[in-house]
Amino acid sequence: MDAIKMLQGKKILLGVSGSIAAYKAATLIRLLVKEGAEVKVIMTPAAADFITPLTLATLSKNEVPVNISDHNSWNNHVMLGRWADVMVIAPASANTIAKMALGLCDNLLQAVYLSAACPVMFAPAMDEDMWHHPATRSNVEKLISYGHQQIPVASGELASGLFGEGRMAEPEQIVEWLAQHLRKTNQNKPLSGKTAIVTAGPTIEHIDPVRYISNHSSGKMGIAIAEALADAGANVQLVLGPTPQQTAHTGITTIRVQTAQEMFDAVTTRYPNAGIVVAAAAVADYRPANVADKKIKKGEAQLHIDLEKTPDILRTLGDSKGPQQLLIGFSLETNNEKEYALKKLREKHLDMIVMNSLADAGAGFNYDTNKVTLFDKHGNERSFPLKSKQAVAQDIVSAIIELQHA
Repeated sequence: MDAIKMLQGKKILLGVSGSIAAYKAATLIRLLVKEGAEVKVIMTPAAADFITPLTLATLSKNEVPVNISDHNSWNNHVMLGRWADVMVIAPASANTIAKMALGLCDNLLQAVYLSAACPVMFAPAMDEDMWHHPATRSNVEKLISYGHQQIPVASGELASGLFGEGRMAEPEQIVEWLAQHLRKTNQNKPLSGKTAIVTAGPTIEHIDPVRYISNHSSGKMGIAIAEALADAGANVQLVLGPTPQQTAHTGITTIRVQTAQEMFDAVTTRYPNAGIVVAAAAVADYRPANVADKKIKKGEAQLHIDLEKTPDILRTLGDSKGPQQLLIGFSLETNNEKEYALKKLREKHLDMIVMNSLADAGAGFNYDTNKVTLFDKHGNERSFPLKSKQAVAQDIVSAIIELQHA
């Protein structure tokens, strides 16, 4: 169930500099995408002389910027640097390595590198004499002293026609190096190797092109749980309803949805590969049976809208839950809170339910705080005082980790 590829869902930022080895970037991207990674590519202007941005954009399914500005828009190097789980510069030419060592910032690749908030790896590519030159050796040592990882160069035929060291590592070797890095990074985390799905935010159900039924959920609680799960080593897929809230956590892949049906589809298609599901979203229970294709005009004193049930995500997941899967639900109530929460826990075959009440000051929709009680399938009950939603998320994830070993 959780024997997932180490690169599955990881965000890899590939920097391509000017070297004949730039052609290998195409194969590297294909391998990373095949392993389930999300790949974004940036190139130096010199790299575009060896392989076109269009080729790499087609393979990565993301636009490939070359310049900081195209005179019509600005490529946000800070956000690119913060987006990635790992930045890999391959090929890293002698010129680019020197610029990295000195902190120069005269192209987009260098601007992103200096903004990177993630581990950086580089795969040198140059002729043997350049590779062994004291200046290059000094620059490489500087980068390693910065905490960057150098992917070893290979020996073989070089662009000059000579044989020796300086060849860029083959794409397959770079992928394996990345996988080993991620394996070492996560091996001491309690949820390492686990895939988790978190639903968060509201859903909307359309009445006509301008009106809809929804609720006051902000998505803050679900996002906090997603971030806590990612911090614990899980590969998190956040299925997020229509809310301005978002997360910049590098361990989370966000899938945006609007309706209950879209959330149902997004969750159920991913469920077979998930070990943990936390259903924190406030999903609409009903939707209009018929959606008007034009705006409904004001007319009679009363307007009657027939409603039908939306698909029950929790019940569907609970009915098909495997022995190694954990399913956690939420119960937000206004009265008889414990009774309704325990009923939901039983009927939907949950492993744990998080109960909170709109009667508690500072808890519920839109607040930055929450007050919860956890009930699990073993009969354990734990109540917590009012806390920040980030602290509540830590309590919930700690309980999930305990259930993993129960």
